[in-house]
Amino acid sequence: MTETDVIVIGAGIIGAACAWQLAKRGQRVTLVDDGNAGATAAGMGHLVCMDDDPAELTLSAWSLARWRELTPHMPESCAWRGCGTLWLAETPQELALAEEKQQRMAQYQVASEMQTRDQLAAREPLLTSRLRGGLWVPGDGIVYAPNVARWFIEDAGVTHLRDRALAVDAPYVTLHSGKRLRAGAIVIACGLGANRLLDENWLRAKKGQLAITDRYGPLLSHQLVELGYGASAHAGGTSVAFNIQPRPTGQLLIGSSRQFDNTDREIDLPLLATMLARARHFLPSLESLNIIRCWSGFRAASADGNPLIGPHPTHPGIWLALGHEGLGVTTAPATAELLCAQILGERPAVSPDTWLPARLHKQEAIA
Repeated sequence: MTETDVIVIGAGIIGAACAWQLAKRGQRVTLVDDGNAGATAAGMGHLVCMDDDPAELTLSAWSLARWRELTPHMPESCAWRGCGTLWLAETPQELALAEEKQQRMAQYQVASEMQTRDQLAAREPLLTSRLRGGLWVPGDGIVYAPNVARWFIEDAGVTHLRDRALAVDAPYVTLHSGKRLRAGAIVIACGLGANRLLDENWLRAKKGQLAITDRYGPLLSHQLVELGYGASAHAGGTSVAFNIQPRPTGQLLIGSSRQFDNTDREIDLPLLATMLARARHFLPSLESLNIIRCWSGFRAASADGNPLIGPHPTHPGIWLALGHEGLGVTTAPATAELLCAQILGERPAVSPDTWLPARLHKQEAIA
């Protein structure tokens, strides 16, 4: 039997950030992870302020402020770049959406600036000339999330067990190796694997596909996102939306797509073709670039689209850090801070009520 203060199950960006935060607060932390690449390894690694609902804006704006404190300390391998985001408007209606976005973000001290068609063209000459304008958010950025997660773990100095959690019965965790761990708090941060581990249906899979080009040098300076991205992200069916990042390697990372309840790892070629066609619509010169790799991954979505951060409603000693969908990298530091405050019995900087798992337990019968 190994005893510690906190066991964190899952070493993706959320679990790693939680382990880091708890260790920095003096907790003895054991981190358990089976090594299977999850959403952190498959995602885009964007740090982007999203404002599709007040909860999302609150958490992402708070977390981005924390990222700005962290990035000066991260090694170059984390590939942090403060490239900002350009939100692109094709129609007068989307330009009005950009103005509304600017007003909402300003309420949370997130700086942004409306862009004319000419300003967009000056910033990114490769963009299509059919755009009406857009919104520049200079505080956004990108990282290489797998290396950031590793840095969190190494910087925290936690005990890291490469093993699979088979069962959780607080205060105990049983591992595949036969080891048994004991802790006063057990944090479940293993994404979609939480359904199996808890034998409860907290999360739904949202499959996504990405593509990356060969190395061409600096073709873009900003992350580019269409203003219809939010509607696509929260749609109930299959959808695509334009999102592209200039990676420090000189490559372009192209997204994105969404398919609910699809856990097939195979690439959906027709959907990939639609996604790439959408990208060429905004960046016609992509037609001449080579795609060298495509892959899929699975976002973990809660029933209402917001994360689950807080105590399990019926199992004392178990804490959830789940359901971040496509914003896990952005919101990892704020999630960790919010959860750590609750575990330590402190008052967090932001009220946790919006993200407490109990809100969904009341609405649904957990199978």
